[in-house]
Amino acid sequence: MRIGITGATGFIGRHLGLLARDSGHDVIAYTRQAGSFVLISKETLYQSGNVPHALPETNLDALVHLSGESLMGLWTAEKRKRIWQSRVDFTAALVAHLATWKPENRPKVLVCASGAGFYGDSGDEPVDEDSSRGEGFLADVCVGWERAALSAETLGMRVVLLRSGMVLGPTGGAFPLLKRVFGLGLGGRLGSGKQWMAWIHVEDAVRIILKAIETETVRGPVNLCAPGAVTNAEFTAKLAAALKRPAFFHAPAFVLKLLLRGMAEEMLLGGQRVIPRVATEIGYGFEHPTLAGAFKALV
Repeated sequence: MRIGITGATGFIGRHLGLLARDSGHDVIAYTRQAGSFVLISKETLYQSGNVPHALPETNLDALVHLSGESLMGLWTAEKRKRIWQSRVDFTAALVAHLATWKPENRPKVLVCASGAGFYGDSGDEPVDEDSSRGEGFLADVCVGWERAALSAETLGMRVVLLRSGMVLGPTGGAFPLLKRVFGLGLGGRLGSGKQWMAWIHVEDAVRIILKAIETETVRGPVNLCAPGAVTNAEFTAKLAAALKRPAFFHAPAFVLKLLLRGMAEEMLLGGQRVIPRVATEIGYGFEHPTLAGAFKALV
């Protein structure tokens, strides 16, 4: 298959490109980073420019759309605007651009990033792909994001929506920072520590994405999370144990809210107990089903 990836120089994009290449697929990497270079395809196929307007028409079997503004940082009005535009507006523009391609060249499947934030703060209630949306800014973004991607169905594309949790990897995502903080003995739970955390090892994340591309019956939301969701307190304890470091520090909820505003309440103090039902139903076997095992592999 010929697979295009936007955000190909990002953390997940790089891993996905390498896996797809090693699995025998041709990969076209798209990036908005001028002057950057990525080698992940047999033919070193590379495109740069302002995606989607500079996305050149070519024959694709699949397009994986991963690019978007980072959620980290203060959620000022300007930051929220960039998050919305880079996800919702950008995806709508991408689909509109694909509509200008000849039908025979359009991707057969569009795989679009989304997030477990779709479910809002679900408390202790388990949620799967059939669960309803939650409340909050992230839920609003995910709903708009997914709606924009689903408009590709009118072009005859199969659409897959990746509702991902925290993706853990040795060289990207949150893990390198967490490793440094906990390595200094400064780790600890956030708030009450009772909030649930959806997580997945990057190896499992990209394998599920590739399986979703290759499995024609998969469409709609796919929870990109491991089966072993944990609370923040459990996450803290297991990471500290893996690094053999103490985790005595506790970040009170009021301090996080004061410093990080909306981001703290939705990303750090709220959470989702996510079940990867679709991944299990299509027969995916997790390489890292438990957090302790994932941390052991990462450390």
